[in-house]
Amino acid sequence: MRSCTSGRSCCGIRERLALKRLQHVLGLVNGAKEGFSHTHRKDRAADRAVSIRSLRLSSPRRVPELSSFVARTNTCGELRSSHLGQEVTLCGWIQYRRQNIFLVLRDFQGLVQVLIPQDESAASVKKILCEAPVESVVQVSGTVVSRPPGQENPKMPTGEIEIKVKTAELLNPCKKLPFEVKDFMKKTEALRLQYRYLDLRSSQMQYNLRLRSQMVMKMREYLCNLHGFVDVETPTLFKRTPGGAKEFVIPSREPGKFYSLPQSPQQFKQLLMVGGLDRYFQVARCYRDEGSRPDRQPEFTQIDVEMSFVDQTGIRSLIEGLLQYSWPIDKGPVGVPFPAMTFAEALASYGTDKPDTRFGMKIVDISDVFRNTEVGFLQDALSKPQGTVKAICIPEGAEVLPVFLKANRNWNSPVAKLVMEEQGLGLIRRMENQEEDMVLLTAGEHKRACSLLGKLRLECADLLEARGVLLRDPALFSFLWVVDFPLFLPKEENPGELESAHHPFTAPHPSDIHLLHTEPEKVRSQHYDLVLNGSEIGGGSIRIHDAQLQRYILETLLKEDVKLLSHLLQALDYGAPPHGGIALGLDRLICLVTGAPSIRDVIAFPKSFRGQDLMSNAPDFIPPEDLKSYHIQVSWPTDAETEKNSLNPPRHAERLFLPESEIMYVEDN
Repeated sequence: MRSCTSGRSCCGIRERLALKRLQHVLGLVNGAKEGFSHTHRKDRAADRAVSIRSLRLSSPRRVPELSSFVARTNTCGELRSSHLGQEVTLCGWIQYRRQNIFLVLRDFQGLVQVLIPQDESAASVKKILCEAPVESVVQVSGTVVSRPPGQENPKMPTGEIEIKVKTAELLNPCKKLPFEVKDFMKKTEALRLQYRYLDLRSSQMQYNLRLRSQMVMKMREYLCNLHGFVDVETPTLFKRTPGGAKEFVIPSREPGKFYSLPQSPQQFKQLLMVGGLDRYFQVARCYRDEGSRPDRQPEFTQIDVEMSFVDQTGIRSLIEGLLQYSWPIDKGPVGVPFPAMTFAEALASYGTDKPDTRFGMKIVDISDVFRNTEVGFLQDALSKPQGTVKAICIPEGAEVLPVFLKANRNWNSPVAKLVMEEQGLGLIRRMENQEEDMVLLTAGEHKRACSLLGKLRLECADLLEARGVLLRDPALFSFLWVVDFPLFLPKEENPGELESAHHPFTAPHPSDIHLLHTEPEKVRSQHYDLVLNGSEIGGGSIRIHDAQLQRYILETLLKEDVKLLSHLLQALDYGAPPHGGIALGLDRLICLVTGAPSIRDVIAFPKSFRGQDLMSNAPDFIPPEDLKSYHIQVSWPTDAETEKNSLNPPRHAERLFLPESEIMYVEDN
């Protein structure tokens, strides 16, 4: 080893090392600006160079390289007449074959016609392509040629060309299919879920999942790149906390102790605000152990957002911009700002807190029309404190639906004999209905009467559209903010006690705080829902950031054990900023955008209606010996309990009898 006798040499080495280090740091900065990711060791120089304020992750738009890194030169759907004469290699599935002369090859981007060679010199190629079953995976190489005149297919993007094959390889044969992989073939949902990997090959599922991916990418870009949000992953293993839906419980190796899967990252995102992150965002997985419905799943995804120093107006403006920015171009523009309606207005006019405003048929209060009525049930309803008489007008209902009463003064209803002519005329004037319309009315407590008519409104809309009367334009997207919800609701099992209408962390309306200690049931909340075409796609609120107020609501009003939330209450005492947020249901949003009949059609691997994975048979049994390490023993239900659960009918089901055997069931929640 040589020793250095010159200070210049040592300085030269140090200078070169410093230069390389500086180049490395500058490379990191430039790479960050250009949108490239780097794996590098953390050092102070890099930390100083790549500061939060100088970080720019947006990159120029480029056409994606769909055939990079793979064993093909092109995709099936991209070839056009501009590719004539080019030698290409394609990989895909055999969609169908005709008379052993040509076949259609399919990949994720589209279809292309492939000529099967007929000359003897290509007998091996012909054998592969003719004997491979439909849905087998093949690789073909050949030349792009024009189709013969008159044989072009204008319905196919690749309809002007075809591939003259030179070589072919069978990559994997397909055995007999449980169903044909074609969009027009009807399959039961159970079969689709059992063979989900085959169902995913359909063009509709491909479209749904790719549109979902594109919208999420645009949302990330809008939130993180344009508005400085930080994407943070919060824990999936958490603890049971008060309020909300039933949770999934996860055993641990400590006897008697369990995790719970979070229903949402609610507490974590509030704690992130206490931690000073200011703007949080996450594509969050959430879990709720409740029955499946067409718009619900036991595990689902939401776009979760939280901000510090924000009010309702700020959150609503952010979400309007987010949807406008990420909205698919082919679905038309999104107009902002979205209209807003109070909870009380929504209930009074539409009978629900998530109204579909694409069509009318609003609820009308006709109590004054029947104030002096002699009809017994109307008298009884109006004599009570919250008693009311409500009605809706069904356009063209008398023409296409069973008729209760007609507006042309020809009454066809048992009630008609008891209604005075003056009241009948007053009803017609109030409802402003035409001769072909139908009027439905109900009497009772305000909320129940509105809720019942709200359900009838939707049922009648379904019946009218089934008979050819278009009310709800499927191409129209009607957004609506619903605000000023009640902060508390009476418990269903014990109306004398209160429960949170949203969740216990929602802040009360500033104008109603004085009522918390005297009439808490009258307090409005700073909660807001976003509704699209009658479906709730988002919900959020301004949070309680004062520990004393939060403790009072939990302990005194809701009778909850505050020890379960001691971590959150303690955090609020350490300088929690005012904050608020919202969560958008991604599955439900994509379902509405694509027009899918169920959110199961926009999720790659959903659970069935009963919460089961029909493909893998989950949930499944675990052997008793495997449960021992978790200190768990299964207590099997008795036959009587099993029979009771299977025969348990929907609660509070009301039967509404209509003439001509038309029966509708309305569930009264």
